[in-house]
Amino acid sequence: MKIVHLSDLHIGRSVSGVPMIEEQRMVLFGQIIPEVRKSGAGAVIIAGDVFDRANPAADAITLFDDFLAGLAMLETKPEIFIISGNHDSAERIAYGSRIMERSGIHLSPVYDGNVKPVTLRDEHGEIDFYMLPFVRKSTVRYFFPEEEIDSENDAIAAAVRAMKVNPDRRSVCVAHQFVTGASVSGAEESNVGGLDAVNPTVFSQFDYVALGHIHRPQTVAAGIRYCGSPLKYSFAELDHSKSITVVDLAGKGDVRISEIPLVPVNDWYDIRGTFAEITAKEYIEAHPELAEGYLRVTLTDENDIPNGYRSLQALFHNMLEMHYDNSRTRAMGITSETGGASNKSDEEIIRELFELQNGRQMNEEEINYIRKTICGQ
Repeated sequence: MKIVHLSDLHIGRSVSGVPMIEEQRMVLFGQIIPEVRKSGAGAVIIAGDVFDRANPAADAITLFDDFLAGLAMLETKPEIFIISGNHDSAERIAYGSRIMERSGIHLSPVYDGNVKPVTLRDEHGEIDFYMLPFVRKSTVRYFFPEEEIDSENDAIAAAVRAMKVNPDRRSVCVAHQFVTGASVSGAEESNVGGLDAVNPTVFSQFDYVALGHIHRPQTVAAGIRYCGSPLKYSFAELDHSKSITVVDLAGKGDVRISEIPLVPVNDWYDIRGTFAEITAKEYIEAHPELAEGYLRVTLTDENDIPNGYRSLQALFHNMLEMHYDNSRTRAMGITSETGGASNKSDEEIIRELFELQNGRQMNEEEINYIRKTICGQ
C-alpha cells in the first residue's frame, strides 16, 4: 500500500499580519491533491497541526473541509487519517468522527488512554493504523497512575505499551511529538529538547511512524519520519525544501520512502543593500520574484531612511521585516528591526517576561495554562 504522509498544514496562519490562506489553498489543490491522485495512494495521513490555532477562523475551517472533500472524491478513494497537534483543539478535530468514519475519514479521538487501531487491507494482508494525538505527560499520567511518568519519553512509552501492538502484523503509528535526533529551527526550538524529547526506540514495534511537529522534512531513524510542513512559515525555514512524503509499505518490514517536491507559490527571500540599490529599477526588473515574495530586508545605509518601511512595502507587498545593519547598529551589538515580528514565539516572549518580573521560571502548570489560554495550543 502506498501512503501519503502530510503534517503541519497550519491552515489559517498569518505571518506578520500577512494571511497565507490563499497560498495554502493553491498548494493543497494545485499540488497535493494532484500528487495524491498520481501516486495511487490507498491512505493519506495528516499528522497534526491541521489548523494554526485551537479556534480557527471560518475561512480556515472551510478550506480544510474543501480539502477533505477533494481527497474523498479521488478515484482511488484513499482512507484518510488525521490527528490533532499542539496547535489544534483535540475536541474540534475529534468532532463528528463516527460519522466521518463512514466516509473513510478517521479522526483521532480526545486521548483517553486507549488508542484502538484502524485496520486496512491490501494485497499483502492487514495493516494496523494507530492514531496518537499530541499529548503531554500530565495527560498520560492521569490515565496510567500506576506508571512512573516523569518525562515526555516516559509518557509516550506508556501510551505505546498500552496499544499492545502485534509485532507480527504490519503497523503504522501517527504521532505529533518531538523525537530525539530531529533537526529543528526557529520557533520550533521553544517546544522541543529536554523533557519534550522522545527516544525513537519507543516506536520500534512499528513498520512506519508518521510524525508531525517539525517543519523540516527528515528521517530520524529507520521508518521514523517527519514529512515537514507543505509551506515555509518563518525565515528560520528559509533553506527548507518542502515536499510530500510517499511511503510504499509492502510486506512486513519492507518500507520504501520517497519525496515529491513542492514548488512554493511565493518563496521567502533574505535581501540586503542600501535603500537606493534595492529600490533601483534595474534591481527590481532583475528580480521579479521579489514583487510577491516574502521578504526580510536588511538596509546597510548609515542613516535611517524616512518612511523607509512604507516605501519598501509599496514595492514589495509581502515584505515582513526590515532591519538596519550599519556601523551604529554593529557598535550597539544589535541589528535594528522595523516592522514585522520577532522570530520568538508567543510562548517564548511570555515566559521571558514572566521570569523578568518574578525572578523565576514558569512551572509546568503555568506553562500549560499559557499554552492553552494565550498561545492557543
